[in-house]
Amino acid sequence: MVVLALDTTTPAGSCALAVDGSVVREEASDVSLPPATRLPLDLMTLLEHSGVALGAVDVFAVATGPGSFTGLRIGISTMQGLAFAAGKPLIGVSGLDALARMADREAAGRQIATWVDAWRGEVYAALYANGVEVAAPVVAKPAEILDGFASQPTLFIGDGARAYQEKIQQRMGGGPAALAEHPTPLLAGTIAMIAGEIASTGAYAPPHAVRPMYVRRTDAELARDARAVG
Repeated sequence: MVVLALDTTTPAGSCALAVDGSVVREEASDVSLPPATRLPLDLMTLLEHSGVALGAVDVFAVATGPGSFTGLRIGISTMQGLAFAAGKPLIGVSGLDALARMADREAAGRQIATWVDAWRGEVYAALYANGVEVAAPVVAKPAEILDGFASQPTLFIGDGARAYQEKIQQRMGGGPAALAEHPTPLLAGTIAMIAGEIASTGAYAPPHAVRPMYVRRTDAELARDARAVG
């Protein structure tokens, strides 16, 4: 099974190719360029570097969020277009799930907190234990989330965890809290692996059903509601 995956939830973004359950290539995107100008070229370049034709892709995969609203829309629409044209499945994968999967190898029994910077002094966050999501994604200020952690041993991962590392240590102490060895990894390779596992079950929705996971409403929606109230 050949899986082509794309992540536009992070500022850099990445794309990856997995073949029969192994990531054969993963590349970061050019951070100086917005997603609209580097897609689908990044994907085509990855395939060329891997010596794989677009027609050989069996499954397309895309990160559904949370992250930049614009990045999510562009990433998902790009992969939907490719999947529709090829008549192949498109599987959406949460970026928080991908982070948790990557942290699992060093969790050593600790719960995993996935934190993605949501700007405005907030983070997108979810909590995992033994490979299972135990607290649904929320967006909140770090202090509000940490209040519910008590002193449970926790491994933090994500750019939000790196940005608020000092606050995490202040609130939880050095013992129960730790930052992943690589807190801001590329996600596309793990997204490809998860998508391949889902594809093998046959339990997935059609490409048009893949939607962004925003967690909170867009600025445009908030502004529209504010005008309605006014």
